[in-house]
Amino acid sequence: MTSQKKTTVPRKIRIEANLLDKQLRAIFSAWGMPEDIIGPTVYTMVETDLRGIDSHGIGMIMRYEEYLQKGLLNIRPNIKTLKETPAVAQITGDAGLGHAPSVKAIEMACDKAEQLGVGIVSVTHSMHHGAVGAYALRAARRGMIGFGCTAAWAHCIPPTRSKDAMFATNPIAFAAPAGKNRHFVMDFATSTVAVGKISIAWFNDRPLPPGWVIDAEGQSVTDPAIAHPLSTRERQGGLTPLGGTEDMSSHKGYGLAAMVEILSTILSGAVYGPALIRRNPEATNTMSGGHFFMALKPEFFREPGDFQNDLDEMIDALHAATPIDPQKPVLVHGDNEWAHFDDRKKNGIPVPLKLLGLIKGVADRAGADFLLGEVSENSHSLWGAH
Repeated sequence: MTSQKKTTVPRKIRIEANLLDKQLRAIFSAWGMPEDIIGPTVYTMVETDLRGIDSHGIGMIMRYEEYLQKGLLNIRPNIKTLKETPAVAQITGDAGLGHAPSVKAIEMACDKAEQLGVGIVSVTHSMHHGAVGAYALRAARRGMIGFGCTAAWAHCIPPTRSKDAMFATNPIAFAAPAGKNRHFVMDFATSTVAVGKISIAWFNDRPLPPGWVIDAEGQSVTDPAIAHPLSTRERQGGLTPLGGTEDMSSHKGYGLAAMVEILSTILSGAVYGPALIRRNPEATNTMSGGHFFMALKPEFFREPGDFQNDLDEMIDALHAATPIDPQKPVLVHGDNEWAHFDDRKKNGIPVPLKLLGLIKGVADRAGADFLLGEVSENSHSLWGAH
């Protein structure tokens, strides 16, 4: 009797960045998005996947389709400056995806910092804009210190001691330009984990660690199929604040989430959802989120090159710190993402088969070609800058 070898079906395939770029462009174009909005949106999404932040790249396309189907997404937004002084400005995203107005905002903040040493730009009436670190990194690539944060209508984080979800994941990002080292890039949610990580667990049929998500009674939820609606749509339970529990100092994550809300929505004039619901319990999702960006030019504080040299020394000292486990060296913020960037630029971006099927469904419903079975000969020419 001849024994047959079992064939292992891969759960992920590697797809080149330029092919993901083309697929997103095909879908957005079929939706009617203008080219000047498609460009910064697709670039930011694909670079996010290249840097290993799978929760905020092409995996968001199903959520964006949902916004579009519900009439929440303005596919042809009029992005414009509402107010401006030499140092500060306010931009409206006009209910479109937040990538394009966020690129405009951080570039405007950097332009102002070139002249004044600091530039601050807020964005109002915007939607999800991907990973906020992508915008802080744009500042670092221009030799600036970049800071960004964002808040949205969705309320999925209960404050410490609360059953009621009162904040979105409200992420913070900070980037600083190094000299010989890769740029320092810090980007994290003020929840214990980002909503997209719950989606990734579901895509890969992987249970959640206890403490990421809680139900209305404060009990941990580890099944991603149950946790996902808690982390996105319910008004009780949800993602825990950074810290997890009160005993583990969740009040710090709660405070950071509140700070981000103040800078991103209260300052910009966007909507703080729970306050609107208190005024009108029947209020529906307006998707009027906000973003906040700041750029600082080091040369206004130090002699040219001094900041970068000192930052290099700090990064080198951190890398040289004695690790607890010799097999796990001390890392600096950005190291993991840069490692993913180098690997994925060369070998392609891993996409779970379950996600691939969902993207095909979005493309089919849009009337766009599904391109992710093709092999691209153009190797990542768009994403060369570090």
